[in-house]
Amino acid sequence: MAVPKRRRRKPIRIKKANQGKLRKSTGTKKGQKIPVKKLQQLKRSKNPTTRKRATFALNARKWNKGKKS
Repeated sequence: MAVPKRRRRKPIRIKKANQGKLRKSTGTKKGQKIPVKKLQQLKRSKNPTTRKRATFALNARKWNKGKKS
């Protein structure tokens, strides 16, 4: 009896047009991480798009913790 292989998840792809927009709105320099406090403030923004981006960024920080690349 063969062991079924685990399905690989598709990587999340951010459109080129939207890459860096959250970083730009926070005023963070390119190549630096956006501070968590700033992301938590943006998560309570009136703008739904900004809230969505901040939530995504906070969740993405948790991915691949402890894995070596």
